[in-house]
Amino acid sequence: MRDNQDTVCGYVAIVGRPNVGKSTLLNHILGEKLSITSRKPQTTRHRLLGVKTVDNSQTIYVDTPGMHIEETHLLNKFMNKEARRALIDVDVIVFVVEGLRWNVEDQLVFDLITKIKCPIILAINKVDMLPDKTTLLPYCESLASKFKFFEIIPLSATHATNIDALERAVASCLPKGPHYFPETQITDRTPRFRMAEIIREKLVRSLGEELPYSTTVEIEMYKSDQSEKVPLISAIIWVEREGQKPIVIGKNGERLKEIGIRSRKDIEKIIGRQVHLKLWVKVRGSWSDDERALKSLGYIDLG
Repeated sequence: MRDNQDTVCGYVAIVGRPNVGKSTLLNHILGEKLSITSRKPQTTRHRLLGVKTVDNSQTIYVDTPGMHIEETHLLNKFMNKEARRALIDVDVIVFVVEGLRWNVEDQLVFDLITKIKCPIILAINKVDMLPDKTTLLPYCESLASKFKFFEIIPLSATHATNIDALERAVASCLPKGPHYFPETQITDRTPRFRMAEIIREKLVRSLGEELPYSTTVEIEMYKSDQSEKVPLISAIIWVEREGQKPIVIGKNGERLKEIGIRSRKDIEKIIGRQVHLKLWVKVRGSWSDDERALKSLGYIDLG
């Protein structure tokens, strides 16, 4: 890690309501898939650090769950708490909104972050989907009248459009200081965590509108000994009711098989070798509203 006086390093929180493209944005910035993505709101459930080091500059991005108003379960409360925790002691905030849409949850995030004393960059995402691009400038002007943003940057995270402008704006706000992470490290999360998230992503995408919010994934076993020719990974997909198991498994086990195939391919990219993946579907009643279950599944700190 560099520690000379010429280095800059800082924490950058990426915040916004659910489903505005925060995780897709982070993945494009890093040039590697770190955060899982789907079209379903609240796919991201944890704070996740993504580290990008270029020459003397190290930027530590914090991807957050989307802030939302309804807190119907303990899991929802946990996600909102994680998003708020990400704002503690950050050097820059990237506030992501979607196109010309501004709703009560955008306002919720806005009201929270504008109380924090650090530069706020407004990233207007999904501008590629605007049917009339001439509406963008007046919209930017209306948002600029709300608050003195450090910069307002229209972009498309999906197509990686104008992300370089966002990175330049972020870099100009970073304080001088030593790097906190080795140059080759891109996250603080363990391989086990990333494996579980990959499986959950494939699960959420496969389930469509059925029950993505009633499921979570736990890595039960990961034999990573290099002496193993093909490491074994055993993962449990938890559902909340017995009747949900056949939905996840699918007819003749086809859905679960497809989830396993897709997950294995992405996991192999992370660890750089072939793996053998076994998936099991089990019931843990109302786990998303049970404090003990949330703790054992890694959603609530045990400390």
